[in-house]
Amino acid sequence: MRRRVFGLVMAAATVVAAAGCGASASPSGGSVSADGSGTTQVKVGIIPIVDVAPLYLGEKKGFFSSRGIKLTMESAQGGAAIVPGVVSGQFQFGFSNVTSLMVAQTKGVPIKSVVNGVATTGKVGADISGVAVKKDSPITSAKDLAGRTLAVNTLKNIGDTTVRESVRKAGGDPSGIKFVEMPFDQMPAALDGGQVEAAWMGEPALTIAKAKGARVVASPFAETHPDLTLATYFTSAKLLKENPELVKKFVAAMTESLKYADEHPEEARQILTAYTKINATVVKDLTLPRWPTEVNRASVETLAELGKKDGIFTKSPDLDALFS
Repeated sequence: MRRRVFGLVMAAATVVAAAGCGASASPSGGSVSADGSGTTQVKVGIIPIVDVAPLYLGEKKGFFSSRGIKLTMESAQGGAAIVPGVVSGQFQFGFSNVTSLMVAQTKGVPIKSVVNGVATTGKVGADISGVAVKKDSPITSAKDLAGRTLAVNTLKNIGDTTVRESVRKAGGDPSGIKFVEMPFDQMPAALDGGQVEAAWMGEPALTIAKAKGARVVASPFAETHPDLTLATYFTSAKLLKENPELVKKFVAAMTESLKYADEHPEEARQILTAYTKINATVVKDLTLPRWPTEVNRASVETLAELGKKDGIFTKSPDLDALFS
């Protein structure tokens, strides 16, 4: 999610008209294997981060193959590539934060969230994202972020809108914050070098920064809502209509994967080494998210309200159309 969310919308809009002729998808929404077994080849557009560990763990445990699904995970920079990829049929399913999905929905992009993805830990000071400052910074709380330069990975998205909410709840005025777009993996060095005064980081960047002495002064996800749904897996309206059985099987396998990962966090932690470049020391120390099987509707409504307040949406998202 390193490109601007408006790039996501523009790119997605470009492929909407071509959605019916995606070269990578068969009429059934997948392809039958050459051995005639009836196994459906399914491509999932993902970002190779901690959040998608259940997908890889579920594949390893056979939760997808037992339902006739052979997964291929394809990495992308973020939603700017994943959303249009799903709409065009390049991917049958994708993973994206809910704010990006709501922005796309308000622009008329034909997508549908089908199963939960990841949630906050709900623990202030021990969440999967946080605003960090240098050890000797005068910033001691979210209120002190007012008027500061703060890095987020994508402008006008879930990061800056939840940071604003943390500042508001702490009694500060977020209107003067200067948000700077920067990839997560560059933030620890930028903070340490004084390029920014604070940085909103996800894992593993947050653990890396703390190892350099950085302090966490705000936990925007947990402070926005203690059970905040952060991201979900989604598909195209076309696939949902043409192959509802495939969607049903994917949802069942993904639900089993989420439940297993949430109940076996150390297995989820270890699977990270299979698809990320996070070193063993960081893997051992980083904070894992929660992987509930259900979307928390109230928390999504909160994000929708904040997005409207902060000007991220031109109109209110239709949550029933996107998440029901």
